[in-house]
Amino acid sequence: WKKTELKEKLKQFGHFAPGLYKTNFRTMGGNKISNMEKVYNLTDTTFKFVDREDELDFLYEEFASPRAEMSCGHAVTPMSLTNWCRLLLEKGETRFVCGMSGCDKEWSYEEVCKMALLTPEEKEYFEKTMESIAERESRKNTKSCPECKVPVTRKDESNLSVRCQNCTNKKGRAYEFCWQCLKEWKGPQPRTDHCDNDGCFSEALTTLRNCPDIVFESVPNASGCPCIRACPTCGSLLQHSSKNCKNVVCPRCKVQFCFLCVKVTAECRKLSHSYITCVSGVAPRQTSIPVWHQNPTS
Repeated sequence: WKKTELKEKLKQFGHFAPGLYKTNFRTMGGNKISNMEKVYNLTDTTFKFVDREDELDFLYEEFASPRAEMSCGHAVTPMSLTNWCRLLLEKGETRFVCGMSGCDKEWSYEEVCKMALLTPEEKEYFEKTMESIAERESRKNTKSCPECKVPVTRKDESNLSVRCQNCTNKKGRAYEFCWQCLKEWKGPQPRTDHCDNDGCFSEALTTLRNCPDIVFESVPNASGCPCIRACPTCGSLLQHSSKNCKNVVCPRCKVQFCFLCVKVTAECRKLSHSYITCVSGVAPRQTSIPVWHQNPTS
């Protein structure tokens, strides 16, 4: 998917388009900068240069710059790193995670700025985009309390029960409401599907129950698999494109799992591989949404 998405996105980015070559250089901190291609300065001792392929050059553009090593150990050029991080932003991500398979190392924005030789214009674009994504996520996780109308932010996306601190203080007891039906909470918690109020139902479960089956192009004999699954780790709904292998990476928790058996890929691969049906067969449609038990540090 990386090659396909990069190819489509790069068509939109004029000065990042494939085939452009370094020209009209100026310098920034001793490093050559161009509207067409950015190149590391080999005399800059703050970079760790390596004699390896550009591991983020998914389109095989063979950028002219020397290769430098990221904190995760993978080799990049300024252009390949810029293209990859820009693709992440276009996908709505605010975390810059290495694109190499099996590497989930997150880079700081400061490291990206340095290693990608981001120009002032690029920094402005990155920062405005990150701010826009953060604002959108904040609005998505904020609703007005049905009792007092004060905005309340849900901190745990895996729990429909949300406490309004304003009402709790006024009433002298814990006041919690359902994020889904916007009524005072009834029933046990945490819950990801619904509370015990009449008429409260999960749109996610309805989607899982009613979505059509998928026909895999590259996985034979994989019939009866729904086209949408809930991530077994965090509960986010994902739709398979039907192309490539049976594994997908959840954009929320970053865990890779098998769309057929709904096990994490590392577990599925013990008895199968990415382009054949699982030994355990196709898992039935899910009837509950997994709760994400995050580590305190995550």
